[in-house]
Order: sequence, then structure tokens, then C-alpha cells
Amino acid sequence: MGAPQDKKALSERDVCTKYITPAIARAGWDVQLQVREEVHLTKGRVIVRGRLVSRGQAKYADYVLYYKPNLPLAIVEAKDNTHGVGDGMQQALGYAEMLDVPFVFSSNGDGFLLHDRTGQGDKVERELALDAFPSPEELWRRYCAWKQIPAETEPVVTQDYFADGSDKAPRYYQVNAINRVIEAVAKGQDRILLVMATGTGKTYTAFQIIWRLWKAGVKKRILFLADRNILVDQTKTNDFKPFAGAMTKITGRKVDKSFEIYLALYQAISGNDEKPDLFRQFSPDFFDLVEEQLARVARIEWLMALCADLEAQLRRAEARSAKLAEALLLELEARAQFARRR
Repeated sequence: MGAPQDKKALSERDVCTKYITPAIARAGWDVQLQVREEVHLTKGRVIVRGRLVSRGQAKYADYVLYYKPNLPLAIVEAKDNTHGVGDGMQQALGYAEMLDVPFVFSSNGDGFLLHDRTGQGDKVERELALDAFPSPEELWRRYCAWKQIPAETEPVVTQDYFADGSDKAPRYYQVNAINRVIEAVAKGQDRILLVMATGTGKTYTAFQIIWRLWKAGVKKRILFLADRNILVDQTKTNDFKPFAGAMTKITGRKVDKSFEIYLALYQAISGNDEKPDLFRQFSPDFFDLVEEQLARVARIEWLMALCADLEAQLRRAEARSAKLAEALLLELEARAQFARRR
């Protein structure tokens, strides 16, 4: 047998293969299903200088650990053994913020430095021996405590994403949006505003939200609304295609109530002077979920109305504060006069 290999002579990838991955596997993580290495996050920031366009450095996470596919729990950033155990932490924290994960690890093959972003541990950071990496069950339990997810709602939160066997996977910001909405619904929140930029995959995100809630059985009859006919048609033939026979598009003035997923235009379910509102054919409790996809103009108008309402609320609060301040001044003046008379 030859002399022991000098760990400091190993490359970062060698440290991952020989020390970090085995330590994670020994903790009970399924390397095939729960561990991804060199995970691509972004192609890099677009930099424009005059007529020249370039990209900044692409971002890759050395490891992303998942409780289930698309339910990320932890980031692990690796460095070669010439670095300290925590030298990758700052980089890892940036990735953790992007992926919305609470547990962040840095390692050089000697051990791990854990940063707990939940704020619920005794210490924010602590070192762990190489054989003391936490199990998936431990991190999931702590994640649920942090997110205040009751045990009875875990089947909803862990419901699988739709997967068609292709390489298509949601982008990290879509995963963040989908998981946050599912968690909010599971905890009983019934009004949610999700704002996404043009071109970021709003319809695909909406589909995954509806799919998971539908499959989990918590939302059985669902209405998807849009303000343009082309959006409804594209939704039905593309992203929502997996709903197949359970889905229908509302057209005409009569409704078939035997379906579970309904797609409609705002204009199609509202009436006019000659025809009554189509939505009145549904009882108030017919739909378990109504999801609206607003186009940019409609969204701006809606947000402007929201801002106007908030401004009105602020004015009322200021008026109440002014009246309260006036009442306090009168009370102080009365007490001062009483004290002077004594």
C-alpha cells in the first residue's frame, strides 16, 4: 500500500468525490434522488456598454440537497483543502438566498460549517465533523418548524410536481414561487398575489400550482381566468395539456359542470345589458380555487387601484392620528390647569 494521499494536493472536485459526497450519503441522503451537483442557476448578468453586450460570470452551486424533487433544503459549497472549512460560506449564502433555502454548508473536506438561516438554532453558525452531517429527515423537520407547516398539511406541501419525463424543469425562481404559494394555501391562506415579469413563465408556474393542489385533493374544481383569448387557447393546448379530459374552455352561454378544470375569458363569463352574467350559473362555492392571470396593462391598472386604496387608508390613519394627538394635547392641558389650581 502506498503512502497516504496528501489532501491539500487534491482538486476541489477530488475533495467532493472522496470526502463531501460520501459524508452526505452516510447521513442518509439518496445521492440519485436528493443530491444534485454543479447545479446551474444563471447564465450570468447581462452587461450592456454602449453597443457591446456581454455576460457576467455564470452561477453554479456545488451541491443542492432536496427533500423531494423541487423541494430544496440546503446548499453545500465546496473548496479544496488549501482553503478553510468556511471559505465557501459567503458564496453559498448568495445561492441560498436565490433558492430560498434555509440551511447553508461550506466544506473543504475536513468537516462542515453550517449556517442556519431560520434563526431558530442555538447558534447561527457552527462547525460539524465530517461524519455529523444532518439527515434529510432532520433538516425537513427543522424546515417545517421554520415555515410553521403543520404535520397534517405536509402531504400538500410535498405533493409532486408534474413531470413528463423530458429534461424540462422549472427555473429556480419558478420553484420559489410555486412552493411559496403551495405552502400558503396549505396553511389556509385564501388570497395570494403573485407578481412575475413578462417572459418568466407565468402560465407554467400557474399550471404547476394548480396541478399540485389538484393532485393533493385540496382543490378539486378550479377556474383559470385570463383577459385575452389567445392566452386561454395557448394555455389549454400547451402548459395545461396534461389536464386533458378533466379540462374545458367556457364558451357560449351554457356551462357543462362535469369538468374539474375550467378556462375562461373575463369577458366570456361576464354579461351585458342583453345577456346575464354567465358566472351566475355557478353557485358561490362551486370552485375551490380561482386563479387569475392578468396581462401587463390589466395588472398595472389593478395595482394602481390597489395603491389608491392603500393611499386612502393611509389618509384615514393620518386623520385618526391627528385627532388622537389633538385629544392628548387637550387632556394634557386639562391636567396642567388642574395641577395649577391645586
